[in-house]
Order: sequence, then structure tokens, then C-alpha cells
Amino acid sequence: MASGSFRFDAFQLDPADRQLTRDCAPVELNARYLDALMLLVRERGQLVTKDRFLAEVWRGVPVTDEALTQCIAMLRRQLGDSAANPRFIETVPKHGYRFIAAVTADADGEAGAAALAATPWRELFAMAGAGTAGAAVAGILGGLFYGLAGAAQPGVGAISVMLVLACLTLVIALLGGAGVALGIAAAELIGRRRCYALVLGGSGGGLVVGAAVKLLGLDAFNLLFGRSPGDITGGVEGALLGGAIGLGAWLGQRGRRTPSTARAMLATAVTAGAAGMLIAGLGGQLLGGSLDLLARSFPGSRLRLDQIGALFGEAGFGPVSRMVTGGLEGALFGACLVGAMVAVRHRLGRAEPAPEPSPRAKAAIPN
Repeated sequence: MASGSFRFDAFQLDPADRQLTRDCAPVELNARYLDALMLLVRERGQLVTKDRFLAEVWRGVPVTDEALTQCIAMLRRQLGDSAANPRFIETVPKHGYRFIAAVTADADGEAGAAALAATPWRELFAMAGAGTAGAAVAGILGGLFYGLAGAAQPGVGAISVMLVLACLTLVIALLGGAGVALGIAAAELIGRRRCYALVLGGSGGGLVVGAAVKLLGLDAFNLLFGRSPGDITGGVEGALLGGAIGLGAWLGQRGRRTPSTARAMLATAVTAGAAGMLIAGLGGQLLGGSLDLLARSFPGSRLRLDQIGALFGEAGFGPVSRMVTGGLEGALFGACLVGAMVAVRHRLGRAEPAPEPSPRAKAAIPN
């Protein structure tokens, strides 16, 4: 028996590997239904109410009673159980369900129970990690774009510029993406994926990381060069962009039961792109503006983004260039971050929010 696993009848449930097997053969269950089975097994012999299922399996996402009924029906089907003559899952009419089969835990059963309870945190870090990876992709693409623009300057090595900027923007995107993605993922875990929760989660993550990066960056410049470039991107920009990404994530998934990666990416691209343009229009700095500011603060720098400004008829990297690139940066960063998070949520089997159930639907749990 695998360490930390539970056996009942011919089945073995391994919380650490998130797998149910029957006579060593895998039993197909999506992540949501597996979470429900884990909860029942963990509370074996005890009543598990509808509220417990909503809080620990659906994480507070509003769903109809039919969703829970389908979940239990699927578990019974895969276990070879029946509602009329239950061997595993017993219905307690109008109250909930109870796991009634005898369960044997191995020597590490306590560790297995802990793994059952830790599922939300595993999901939290999976979602945050996916968002960070998506942001990293956006950072690399942004670095290559600005690297191509900088490499157009005479006397500058194209490959060197692109490599340096790609690495720099990758680090910045990883830090910013980790903060925003963790904030949004945490908001989904504890805030029921409400609009205000996602906006506040993304905004808070962007604020903390942006402020920290700016502080450390300015200190590093002062330490190494005796002066800093000034008002590079920081906490305010991070908060605005993170909040817009949270709003886009909510808009892209609102009222849908199944994850729609394309819709979430499109909605986030619009909101985050608008936020990027607004930041630049109000005098804030995103990546392009910060790079231009850094280059002009050090006369010996060979990096210039004037080629981008020339596309808009500007002499240098002017206000129009800043707004356009700010919008593109925000759209790319937000779309990649949220798209990766929604894709992972789909793999985890999490349903999208459904409209609030009617009072009649809430009245009782169907058998």
C-alpha cells in the first residue's frame, strides 16, 4: 500500500498522488470529484453537509444543488455503488452524505489525512505557479521586442541587446507575475472568486512586488553608480495593472461553468491593456518607459528606443509611444498570466462560477 493511502473494499485512495485505483487500475475522476471523495473518506462515518462540500470542494463558488447531486452520482458510478442500496456513500435526506464503508489507513494514515486537507493549498500554488510562468513568457516576448528596437541603433550588437533585455524583462516579469498571480489565486481560494476579491488580490500582489522591486532597484543603482534613474515603474503601477488583471480574470469567467481560456485572455488583454495606457497617460512608467528613462539617465548608454517613437512620428520615445507600448505590455502580460491560470484550472477540473441558485434550488439536497 502506498505511503499515506487509504483502502476500502478493492479501492485504494492516495491523497499525495491524487489517485484512486481499483485492483491497481486507475479510476477516472476529475479533480473536483476526487476532492469530494477525499472529503468523504476523511470524514468517514460522519455526516458531510452541503455547506462542507461547498466550502471545501467548490471553495465557495456558487453552484446549484444539481452539481453536488451529479458529483455524488459520478462517485457512486465509479465505485459501483447505488443510492438505493449503498455500500460506500449513504444519503442523509435533506442534510448531506456519509461515507459508510470500512476504511483502512496505512502506517502514514495521518500524513494522508493531512494531504487530504492540504488540497486547497496545492491548488493555490499550482495556480500561482502557472500565472508566474505565463508572465515569464510575456516578459521574454517583451524583452525581444525592445531588444529588436534597441538593436536597430548603429554600433549596437543585436544579439547582445536582445539577450540582455530578454533576461532583464524575464526577471521583472517573474517577480511581478508571481505577486499578481499569487494574489489572484489566494483571492479565488478565500474570496469566492468575486469581482472585488480578484481585483483586490491582483492589486495587492502588484503593489507589494512593484514597491519592493522599485526600492531595491533604486538602492542598487545608488550603490553601484552613485545615483538612481528616478521614477521607474513601482508599486502604484503594479497595483493598477494587477487590479486590472484581476478584473479581466473575473470578466472572462463570469457566469461560465467550464473554463474558457480564450475568453479570459481576451477580457484580460482589454482591461490590462487599458490600464497600461492609462498608467502611461498619467505619467507612470511601465517597462518601455523605464528602459527609456534608464537609458537617458546614463549618457554612456547605447540603448535607445527612438526607433519606436519614429513609428508614431515622434522624435524619441514620446508620450504616444509610451501609451501604445504601455497598452501592449499590459495586454500581453495580463493575457499570458490569466490564460495560464485558467488553463491549469481546467486541468484541475475546477468549474467556473455559475449564476446564484434560486431559493427553491437551495431548499434541499436531492437524493
